[in-house]
Amino acid sequence: MRVLLVEDDSSVAKSIELMLNTEGFIVDSTDLGEDGLEIGKLYDYDIIILDLMLPDIDGYEVLRRLRAARVTTPILILSGLTEMDNKIKGLGFGADDYLTKPFDKRELIARIQAIVRRSKGHSDSIIRTGRLTVNLDTRTVEVDQSPLHLTGKEYGILELLSLRKGTTLTKEMFLNHLYGGMDEPELKIIDVFVCKLRKKLAAATQGDNYIETVWGRGYVLRDPQEEIAESAPPPPPRLQQQAAG
Repeated sequence: MRVLLVEDDSSVAKSIELMLNTEGFIVDSTDLGEDGLEIGKLYDYDIIILDLMLPDIDGYEVLRRLRAARVTTPILILSGLTEMDNKIKGLGFGADDYLTKPFDKRELIARIQAIVRRSKGHSDSIIRTGRLTVNLDTRTVEVDQSPLHLTGKEYGILELLSLRKGTTLTKEMFLNHLYGGMDEPELKIIDVFVCKLRKKLAAATQGDNYIETVWGRGYVLRDPQEEIAESAPPPPPRLQQQAAG
């Protein structure tokens, strides 16, 4: 999961980055509203965490401009402003949630996960695809209720595929999700990760193929049983009985 943090208090920013990194999130951060605005427009984030009291322009203006530019990335306001009017204004400008400082780490993580799930069309933290279960909160994978052990990169790929199940994802999108623009390797590394992930899934499911290659475009996650059902030939029409004449 990739997060943009717009926070001018360096100690708070470092604390948030540390706790999110511990949960496996990739975090880009800035202390300026203008920078947050431009970065938020340029890159595809799963969520933006936005402070309101910034040194150049306030968070409300950042929020307003992002929504005016039709940026649909979920935005969580994280602010020391606790008045109800502040919360109403932020939500009215297009924020998805509002959390006041000081905050509990567990609540921040839970809110981020819930917001991202809803934005991808998932109300639950569990995403099921055929015999495969991905738990977004615990970052674990099971096949038929048995744990499937994946590396961090393999899980990251499966997480993104699950969140956007049925959608073809490009290799650039996987690089963004896994590396967040920092020291990105060549695109072909994604093919390597997907190949290893496929082998583990196939071994655990007796050969089922969950990750389909869309040539020239990328990869998509599908339920193999649904694919079999869709590809099966239709049943023959019933023979009409000839009327006795």
